Amino acid sequence: MKARYTLPAVLLLSSVLFAACGNKEEAQPAANNTQTSPTTAAATETNAAAPAASAADFKDATEQYRTYAISEIDAFVTETEKFTEAVKAGKMDEAKKLYAPARMHYERIEPIAEALGNLDPDIDARQGDVDDKDWRGFHKIEQGLWEKKTTDGMSEYADRLLQDAKLLRAKVETVDIDAGLLVTGAVELLNEVSSSKVTGEEERYSHTDLYDFVANVEGAQKIYEILKPNLTAKDPALEKQIGEKFEALNKELAPFATKDGGYVTYDKLSKEDVRTLSQNLDALAEPLSQMGTILGV
Repeated sequence: MKARYTLPAVLLLSSVLFAACGNKEEAQPAANNTQTSPTTAAATETNAAAPAASAADFKDATEQYRTYAISEIDAFVTETEKFTEAVKAGKMDEAKKLYAPARMHYERIEPIAEALGNLDPDIDARQGDVDDKDWRGFHKIEQGLWEKKTTDGMSEYADRLLQDAKLLRAKVETVDIDAGLLVTGAVELLNEVSSSKVTGEEERYSHTDLYDFVANVEGAQKIYEILKPNLTAKDPALEKQIGEKFEALNKELAPFATKDGGYVTYDKLSKEDVRTLSQNLDALAEPLSQMGTILGV
């Protein structure tokens, strides 16, 4: 779920690294990574005076993203229905197995849900994000499955979750997708990782944070790939730098994949693992945050 406050992406990522590692001296090198590189600084200066781009410049990109988002939401509804049916049938092990993979479809396109009013908190709020009387969605059921170890009393929440998933699918057709939403969405997806996933706060009962982590990164990378032709035309060096940072982060994530296509639980990661992932996030967030300026959106 989106953080309730907004900070510049670079500042937020660095501060989370500091909090996650709990060591100021160790966090300093990563903070240094947030300094603007000569390449990016030069590109930003060069493009600062560039005229704003028009919607027509990104027509193909926005249509590609709409198609991608609808595909993910269709899969989200399908997988959420399987999950909620398992919950209602009292099939604890099956429900636990279906939980994280269903959420990945949502985490890839979360900026779309955040543009649709209360749907994001209805689907993805953690305990404490909203009033207890209003708390429902995935994490309410997660608490039942992993902490309370029961599906008793969860049928009502399973039905509401599926209703909200279907409402998201219906409303996505009304979202006005432009290049600004894409650029902001890519940065926000990395902020999502930094503010809750890398700290292990998102999935506090199941510890399936790496599924969300990977899905947020995949969603941001999809936006980068869609905008890649536009970015290459404006600043090929920045495009190359972002591509290399995505590759480096994905390389760090790869060892945590399991043979069944999932990921290890977050409590299996060492402090050094978390520190390395945070540093790679910082290294990616800095050039990615320059895309909007470079593209003129």
